[in-house]
Order: sequence, then C-alpha cells, then structure tokens
Amino acid sequence: MVGIGIFPDGIKRGKRTFTFRLATGGPPRFGCTVEQSDRQTYDRGMSEVVLPPLQASLDRRVLITSREMKLVDKTFTAAEENIAFDEALLLAAERDGDEGGFLRIWEPTEWFVVIGRGSSLENEVDLERCGEDGIPVIRRSSGGAAIVAGPGCLFYAVVLSLKQYPELRFIDRAHAHVLSTLAEGLRSVVPQIERQGTSDLAVEGRKVSGNSLRCRKDHLLYHGTLLYDMPLEPLAHYLRLPPRQPEYRNQRSHRDFVANLKLPRKVVYQALLSAWDHPEPLRAWPQCDMENLVREKYATHSWTAQIP
Repeated sequence: MVGIGIFPDGIKRGKRTFTFRLATGGPPRFGCTVEQSDRQTYDRGMSEVVLPPLQASLDRRVLITSREMKLVDKTFTAAEENIAFDEALLLAAERDGDEGGFLRIWEPTEWFVVIGRGSSLENEVDLERCGEDGIPVIRRSSGGAAIVAGPGCLFYAVVLSLKQYPELRFIDRAHAHVLSTLAEGLRSVVPQIERQGTSDLAVEGRKVSGNSLRCRKDHLLYHGTLLYDMPLEPLAHYLRLPPRQPEYRNQRSHRDFVANLKLPRKVVYQALLSAWDHPEPLRAWPQCDMENLVREKYATHSWTAQIP
C-alpha cells in the first residue's frame, strides 16, 4: 500500500523530507451545539467537498421503504478509501434525507495511521518511521487524537438522524448515547466494560475502544474502534504520546494503557449487531461518493498536512 498525504514531493528511500502547507480555517457552519474542544468535528470551508446531487446517491426505494437502520458490511482495499467511506455514508444520508441510519463494520488488512481532524502530524505521529515502513497516514473528518490500526482492530461507524434523535445535537449526549449502546451490546461478553474519559470504552482501566464524531446539519457520524486481537507494539513505534490525555490514563505509555478484548472476531461482530438491533444489510452504497472524496480530499496533501 502506498502512503498518501504526508509525501507531497515523493519520498526517496534515502533522505526523507516532509513539508507542510497552511490550510485556511473558518467557523463551524452547521447547527449542532458545540463545545470548544469539539470544534474540529465541524466542517471548515477549505475542505468542503460538494458531491453531485444524483451521482451515486443511495437507492431512494431503499430509503423510502424503510426507516430502519441499515447494515453496511464493507471493507475496501486502500486505507484512504475506508476512511472516506464513513464520510460518504454521512453525506449520502444528509443529501437523501435518510432517517433510519447506517451501521458500518469493517476491518483493515494492512497497517495505517489515522489522525483526527484537529491533530498535529508532527506532535502526534512519528512521520519518519511511517515513511520508512510505508505506513499510510490519513486525516479523518472527525476529532480525537491519532491512532494506529491493523488486523485485529474492528472498526464501526453509525450515522444517525438528528431529526430522529434531536438530543444528539449536544456533543456530551451524543457520546453518552452511542457509548452506552455499545457497552450494553458488549456487556454480555465483557461484563467489566465501561465508559471512560470523553469517548473511550475501557476494561479494568485499559482502553479497548476509541471513538470520535462529526456533525452535519441533520445527521451525526459516530465512529470508532474495538480492539479484539491487534498487536500493540506498533502504537509506540508510530505514535508519540498524545498532547491531550484523559485523566484515567495517568500518563501511562501506549503499551500499558491500551488492551485487547481478547475475544474472537465473530463474538465482537455479533455484539455490535446486537447493540444496534441487528439491522438489515444494505445492498447498494455510495461508492462513487467515496471515490470523489478520496480524489478531492483524502488523497490530497492539503487535507492531510493541514496545520490545525
């Protein structure tokens, strides 16, 4: 897999240089209530991707006949495609007026680093090591700090209608709603699981799930990870200690702070389905929207290397 975004001039296998360009900022443009610490979860003018109104729109017959949540079990080959696809679901729901919502579950086959909307590349990621090992670094559209992910890490994303759940316009209620739903679904197989910090799930004080959100006018994207059997050594190898840490971390290293659920993948997968009442599979999805987002946003240096 070829790394994108942080390699604007082409990386040579000898001497490596990294250059960064400023991206213009702007105030949030949507109507959700926002705390100061969550401003990175809202759109900025420089990164807005306008998708064609009819191109790759979700099948309206599906949306009209069901207001129930739909399951999207889809993993793409490239890391940037997988990160872009969460946003594609959010934008498609916003454009098409979907009220049922989506649950997406996927798992990477290769290693990569994902940084938050407001993350600093230099402060959170060891760019030299990522470049040496060919590890892609991708900026997501939601907040939070940098993560390393690979096989053994199950990703999920939910898109929820703010018309159906108006209380989720408040950031603290959005965290509470989704994390309590996840914890309840997992509690039958992980009795000790609990919410910690702003957006973590932990077992016996060790983080097993990190989460973040992005809010549009009428829909919310909430997504995160569930570690079930992922090697933890790459965390310290590719990431620096985060500049912002939850109190329960107590300055612990990545290796001492993060843990796996130590459950089979199918058990964690079924717990996710149970948490969201076993949604029916969606047969069509906005792949062209994802491709547009990759081309115009996630594969661009200006997006990945922007300085918050």
